[in-house]
Amino acid sequence: MRVLVALLLLINLGFFALSRGWLLPHAGLSTQHEREPQRLAAQVNAESVRVRAAGAAASAPDMTSPR
Repeated sequence: MRVLVALLLLINLGFFALSRGWLLPHAGLSTQHEREPQRLAAQVNAESVRVRAAGAAASAPDMTSPR
């Protein structure tokens, strides 16, 4: 029983260290600071996105409905 508890504790500590990024260079994973660089590369027309105020968004035309 002690061995099982010790094994689970080691697995949890390893997962915690991996999720914090402490083991990324040692685990052979990406050493980039970006979490998902492939998503940034896959963006289409990202410069066309405009942030509007809440009141302006309510009066904006609905572009999701078919015409």
